[in-house]
Amino acid sequence: MSVIKGRKIIFCEGRKSSLDYQLLQKIVENISGDRPTIVPAGSKFTFSVFAQGYFFPEDLENQPYLVFRDRDFDVEPTANVQLLQLNTRLGRKFMFFTHRACIENYLLESNLIHEYWTAKYVEKQENPSSRWGHGNSPGIQTIAAWIENAARSLLYYQGVRWALADLLRLSAMRSQLKTTWMGASGKLPTSLTRQDCNNEAIKLVNQFRQAVDTVTQERFTEQLNIYCDRFAQDEFWQQQQYTIWFHGKDLQKAMQIEQPQYISLKSFYNWAISHFEIAQYPDLIELRTKIEKL
Repeated sequence: MSVIKGRKIIFCEGRKSSLDYQLLQKIVENISGDRPTIVPAGSKFTFSVFAQGYFFPEDLENQPYLVFRDRDFDVEPTANVQLLQLNTRLGRKFMFFTHRACIENYLLESNLIHEYWTAKYVEKQENPSSRWGHGNSPGIQTIAAWIENAARSLLYYQGVRWALADLLRLSAMRSQLKTTWMGASGKLPTSLTRQDCNNEAIKLVNQFRQAVDTVTQERFTEQLNIYCDRFAQDEFWQQQQYTIWFHGKDLQKAMQIEQPQYISLKSFYNWAISHFEIAQYPDLIELRTKIEKL
């Protein structure tokens, strides 16, 4: 793979057909300076290996790049709308998360769905050969109710997902038992005696055991109650916080179950990704600024 030295690189999840890639294309289309290269890296779990391989044999730390990906359940959204970060092998400097759970969350807006639905209906009126079969939009309020009702059906499922995510963050699944206390191979401890090495290894084992001990049914129930109580608050629904907290892919599926005769949201996404206004979302504007400053 040939990499032009000094070229800004933006890594994202999925492939070129993914919403992540299409969103980044929209974000950088009017960017000042050299336009960066967007590189789909597949799974979010392989960013570190992929980035190292992409820049090899150059040192990863010295490259002008960043990673942008869905937040999912890896970190809670903040009160301020901003890009989020998490300690990773790539370092806090390079990886940024959406403020909303995933790209779909930015698109599942009643105004945008209404605009698409209306446009397709008008297209049908002007072109009888159009295959559009859903009639005219039922209106913004009806669509908003469609989204909210689907979200309400997800309350406990999303509570469970967040409670499990908390256990995952606290558990050894995120900090597995290591084979050294020195950070990496090639770094040796001051003492190499059996006793000193044994003592340091026991410290690692104890840390691992303490982490595993956090994964209990009691801890899960405690966290589940916290999230379900949060999601049951009137304020949560009045402020439509479910559009930020609940995962967009789950919300999409619940909406299609709620009203199976309504439009295909997957088809809607293809239109919406190029029609929604980035300026409405401070975290996406922040991302554009960070790309410009790479």
